[in-house]
Amino acid sequence: MRRVAKPEQGSSVRAAVVEPSSLAPDSLALSLLLAAGAIAAVRAGQSLTQALTALKGQGSAARAAAQDVAFGTLRRYGCGEFILGRLLAKALPHPVTEALLLGALYRLQTRPESAYMVVDQAVAAAGELAGGAFKGLVNGSLRNYLRQRHALHAAMADDEEASQQHPRWWLARLRRAYPDRWQEIVAIGNAQPPMTLRVNRRRVALRDYVDRLQAAGLHVRQVGSAALLLEKPLAVDALPGFAEGLVSIQDAGAQRAAELLAPAVGERVLDACAAPGGKTAHLLEVAEIELLALDIDALRTQRIDDNLQRLGLRATVAVGDCRAPDQWWDGRPFDAILADVPCSASGVVRRHPDIKYLRRESDIRPFSRTQADILDQLWPLLKPGGRLLYATCSVFPEENGAQIDAFLVRQPNARRIMEERLLPQDDHDGFFYALLRKAS
Repeated sequence: MRRVAKPEQGSSVRAAVVEPSSLAPDSLALSLLLAAGAIAAVRAGQSLTQALTALKGQGSAARAAAQDVAFGTLRRYGCGEFILGRLLAKALPHPVTEALLLGALYRLQTRPESAYMVVDQAVAAAGELAGGAFKGLVNGSLRNYLRQRHALHAAMADDEEASQQHPRWWLARLRRAYPDRWQEIVAIGNAQPPMTLRVNRRRVALRDYVDRLQAAGLHVRQVGSAALLLEKPLAVDALPGFAEGLVSIQDAGAQRAAELLAPAVGERVLDACAAPGGKTAHLLEVAEIELLALDIDALRTQRIDDNLQRLGLRATVAVGDCRAPDQWWDGRPFDAILADVPCSASGVVRRHPDIKYLRRESDIRPFSRTQADILDQLWPLLKPGGRLLYATCSVFPEENGAQIDAFLVRQPNARRIMEERLLPQDDHDGFFYALLRKAS
């Protein structure tokens, strides 16, 4: 698959810049143009979250439409690139225009009834790039696609990356780990994620909040013990009581962390890799505890404070590397520790489709080393009899059960209480949890 090479570690990646345009603020052309900037930035190595910050100055409708195109295009990893490889003699010298073509192809595939309008609007968007030098090429390429689409999609069936919409190395790992379920995992990874709610039961009872949703014409289904899955996604500002801290957005699988660690009133708890704070807040909603929320990223740590303020919760929030406790630990042991460690994020790819572009197979080993280091550094901070919940949003065994097996060999005073593997399903993303107890 043709794409921009991933930058070397430590290099800086500049976001693709799209200059202000004369396009109508509610036009598909503007949405395609804005999405193209984000898609090009991801293909150059930037996260989609970072790339979308460039849309903050846009109106809400244009921003939402551009995000829809960007997410949908990236979710179809390899598909658009396969088609472009057959429509273009060579890669374009203008990455944002190539990204515009990818976004337009996504719209043509998902909205075939609007094909000619999509082509017209993509050409208008191309007129805002490189002085309009590629308008003719964009027009001709998209019209060629419409003429050849049946043959192109038939040929795509023989290209594994394009047909499965995942990197080839990723597919090989899934086949080895889940020979009977890998296709199901891939299909879920290519789908739209559900929108799931977590009710702040410090402020409102679950049943009472469901009644408020129904009164607002919103339908939900309970998943697990307390998660509420919305029938149709909507803007968070439209959720009753969101601004007042009655509810948060959190995947049902992610909500299992607080349920499994099960903090008790008065316990001293560490959330070791806490940003952006969803699990931190859930722990505080479960019980009145003394909680330290730690994260190495100062910018993302600010989001913990923002979340806690909205929800009316209190914790000590600190910036620090959990692998260097001598820099932040006060010497008082913890009753419980949540180690939601950095990982490949291969279980949440439908929610973060840029991972398909950014992750490399060579990343797995460094992740595994970091995870082992975090476990080894946090374990001495736990009281005898205390609990540590190891968590990832990965489906790769090297980051999950194999990591815990190796840790138990290194730490003879550790006991595995339980493990829970959640493979991605319609109702939740993919997660792994292992609850460990330190011998008294």
